[in-house]
Amino acid sequence: MGKKNTSKVMIRNAYITKHKNLFWYTPENKLFDIPDSFLVETILNYGSLDDVKELFNLLGIKKVAKTFFSAKERMKLNYYPEIYNFFSLFFAKYA
Repeated sequence: MGKKNTSKVMIRNAYITKHKNLFWYTPENKLFDIPDSFLVETILNYGSLDDVKELFNLLGIKKVAKTFFSAKERMKLNYYPEIYNFFSLFFAKYA
């Protein structure tokens, strides 16, 4: 793994650690193995506006939007309806 990838992983892990209270049901030894889809879902559903901004800085707004829109069927239902509606409109306009 290159230096750039190692740095990204460290930043991602620090972000997850900072917000680990949102992942309370994830075993400690699996915390850094969560997929981006779960990270995006959790932060959009339960995070603050500042947490969402940090997520955009971490992954990029286009990647967050792509991850959000790639949720199908049951996974799409994991988003609260008002959250799904808001971010559908937000990403359609800004991503």
